[in-house]
Amino acid sequence: MSFKVPALKSAEDAAAAMVAITEAVAAGELTLAEAETASALVERFVRTLEAGEFEKRLRALEAAGAAKR
Repeated sequence: MSFKVPALKSAEDAAAAMVAITEAVAAGELTLAEAETASALVERFVRTLEAGEFEKRLRALEAAGAAKR
């Protein structure tokens, strides 16, 4: 596969990557199987972002609860 997934550093980057993947399929540059592989990578990146955000929020709630005691 010669397609390069755009750099992923934010949720916006993930959305742009999915657009690029879709456009590459439409242009015949990627097969559906290749697009599925690239999309799975983007999806895992987004899940990692979500897990990080969840952890940040949980820590903030725990700190707020501890401060009230």
